[in-house]
Amino acid sequence: MSDKYLWIMYVLLAGLAWGTYVPIIFYGGSELGGKPNARLMAILCVGIAYFVIGVVFPLVLFLTGQYAWPDIKPAGLTFSLLAGVAGAVGAICVIFASQSAVRAATQAQLSPATYRLYIAPLIFGLAPIINTLISLVWHPKAGEPFHFAFEMPGWKLLVGVLLVGVGAALVLFSKEEAEAHKAAAPAKPAVQVAGTPARIVENPRDV
Repeated sequence: MSDKYLWIMYVLLAGLAWGTYVPIIFYGGSELGGKPNARLMAILCVGIAYFVIGVVFPLVLFLTGQYAWPDIKPAGLTFSLLAGVAGAVGAICVIFASQSAVRAATQAQLSPATYRLYIAPLIFGLAPIINTLISLVWHPKAGEPFHFAFEMPGWKLLVGVLLVGVGAALVLFSKEEAEAHKAAAPAKPAVQVAGTPARIVENPRDV
């Protein structure tokens, strides 16, 4: 595939990976027991996957000569490690957010998935906004990582932030609306036939 289109494929794969992370890790933790120790095991599994993909795979490429070793600079190593910390902390927070959301919903006598549905829209709505705000003030240069200067954004940024907020609000409102409709739905009457236990029927005349 030409480089002209290859980057699009990688973008789609990244979106697929990050978009499926939350439901996959929640289900994995649930299958491990759903308790705090199960969530820790899920974090351990994430760490193992990070190690294989983020450590073993690059080392193989370097050691086999497919890629040359880059120039090792302290600033590059430091900020690359900080990026790894940010990614790992985000993964851990997703797991604990799912656990806390289920516990909060259970205590409120709601469906366990009630609050968990909000996690992914809020995270992926908040992340690009934070990314953009940081990019407005942090402009690192070669050998000068702490170079800050404010650049006034155009109107597109404000519109984008507004659309992200509206999108997240619509997702959250639609869930609340669905739950409200479920709560308002009347229960079907139980009709008892002589000599048999009471049962629910669609039409009492069918008894």
